[in-house]
Amino acid sequence: MRIAELSRRADVPVPTIKYYLREGLLSPGERTSYNQAQYTEEHVRRLRLVRALLEVGGLSVAATRDVLEKMDAPGMSLIDQAGKAQFAMTVTPKVAKDEAWQSAEEETQALIERLGWKVRPTNPARLTLASALATLHRLGKTDQLKLLEIYARAAREVAEAELGQLIQDSEPEAILETAVVWTALGDVVFSALRRFAHEDVAYGDAQLD
Repeated sequence: MRIAELSRRADVPVPTIKYYLREGLLSPGERTSYNQAQYTEEHVRRLRLVRALLEVGGLSVAATRDVLEKMDAPGMSLIDQAGKAQFAMTVTPKVAKDEAWQSAEEETQALIERLGWKVRPTNPARLTLASALATLHRLGKTDQLKLLEIYARAAREVAEAELGQLIQDSEPEAILETAVVWTALGDVVFSALRRFAHEDVAYGDAQLD
């Protein structure tokens, strides 16, 4: 198919497709002439993935490119590809290594050990959690740390359900794509549901407009 058909199929404007091509988010089509190229169903799928990561997942162009490179990396197992892609989606916060940060790092490691979870030292989510905990320390909101294991139990239940659903697909490429999409969009979905729950718990049986 030509780029106009690709645009229609993926519901992405032609100028946007050309931008994705320039940024390395989409592989070039097969050249048929100087200014013409043919595209395939794989381009349609990749375009939809790119759009989901950028527009719904909230990733930057650079982060999206990094995720796609990890997905396409040769010589790695499916689990390693998914893990590296997930790491690439985790925003690494700026760290101020003060007393609050020291406490937060220790609490993060202690939590992992109490839970008995296998979490690599290189997992960037360690920095994400420690950064949040350090902020709680600086704000004097350390009572909230009592909620950590409640959050962890909920996260474990969600992760088990997600992986159970994921392995039902028999195609490795589809599994990897779903894992990447749901890592990005699952955060958005879970955050929205958490806010729904806050409102429901706060108002109880009260009638809302």
